[in-house]
Amino acid sequence: MSNIAIKAENLGKAYQLGQIGTGTISRDLERWYARMRGKEDPYLRIGEANDRSIKGESDIVWSLRDLNFEIEQGDAVGIIGRNGAGKSTLLKILSKVTAPTTGKISGHGRIASLLEVGTGFHPELSGRENIFLNGAILGMRKKEIQRKFDEIVDFAGIERYIDTPVKRYSSGMYVRLAFAVAAHLESEILIVDEVLAVGDAEFQKKCLGKMGDVSKGEGRTVLFVSHNMQSINRLCNKSLLLKNGKNIGFDTTNRIIEKYQEAQSKFQELIISNKYVSRLRFNQIEDYLQIECYYQNCEDFDFPFLGFIVSDIYNNKIFGTNPRIKIPEIEIKKSSRGVIIAEIRNPKLLNGTYNLSVWFGNGKDDYFIGENILSIQISDMINLDKDVSPNDIGSVYPTVDWKQLDNL
Repeated sequence: MSNIAIKAENLGKAYQLGQIGTGTISRDLERWYARMRGKEDPYLRIGEANDRSIKGESDIVWSLRDLNFEIEQGDAVGIIGRNGAGKSTLLKILSKVTAPTTGKISGHGRIASLLEVGTGFHPELSGRENIFLNGAILGMRKKEIQRKFDEIVDFAGIERYIDTPVKRYSSGMYVRLAFAVAAHLESEILIVDEVLAVGDAEFQKKCLGKMGDVSKGEGRTVLFVSHNMQSINRLCNKSLLLKNGKNIGFDTTNRIIEKYQEAQSKFQELIISNKYVSRLRFNQIEDYLQIECYYQNCEDFDFPFLGFIVSDIYNNKIFGTNPRIKIPEIEIKKSSRGVIIAEIRNPKLLNGTYNLSVWFGNGKDDYFIGENILSIQISDMINLDKDVSPNDIGSVYPTVDWKQLDNL
């Protein structure tokens, strides 16, 4: 018996930009018949693949193109990529929310999906009724659902509101119940999109723990989309990297995260569409780092200040500064346009990829906050006898004075 849970072969999904003319009545009937059979529009034109951020010659946009991969049963797989890479489209095809344009994808077993706030629940039904509805859709019997019911309600923490229509739930309550239902009902494949970002930090941690139990403890397959590399690394043993709808890597999670961050690290300078900040630039000059923040329109307030944090690829903070804690010991004058330069002397970072977060304001008010806004590459800052990874000893290599005391 094959242990392949999900298999994609030459998978592609195209969307038509703008309005689509219906043509004749016979073509409308053919389109309707194709939809009834779960097939794609037979008159959908196939054009060249376009980056969705760039206007192309064709009015067809390929959200996914020529995807091939296999996921084994019990794997927890992260789906990684920038906005518009095709991550959510892939999950929607697997969940049968939409049909592929080309190729095919097969999933062995029942699939429970949590794609976005509002999907899968009937707003007029109560939380209790929606639990039973979702279980029935998955093909579970009433007794099976009843056996899991108390666990679901307890995990979601909404006992008091279980008989209230879900349309009256807050987005956080909605997500808690939706995840609890998807994770506890006995499906072979669990699919979770970035919807967990709606929940608070404690609930996100609880969800990651549950997904780990589902994958490692119960042997079920998990697909997880997130921009939080720390969460992906903690949960997933493998990851799939998408760029402009194409598969550019499917490997262990550590390798895929490194590949993703290396691709991002080519951008050492960033142009920003902000009223007060126009550009950020990062430089490595021998044994020190330089962060430049170009500001504008600052006649609106006095004394522009810059704060920053350097983090590793798993979003662990390494070091930083904040003018609210300690005012920089320089004379900062009121100016409509200029640049603030921060020089970090001898930070002793090991070779690798890091993220830069930036805060800009006047010491009291926030005028720009960019979390992990720039990915930076550090190389040859420390001369070590052998190649040492930050995964081995941490990201910073300190200066250590060694002493030995004899004959104690």
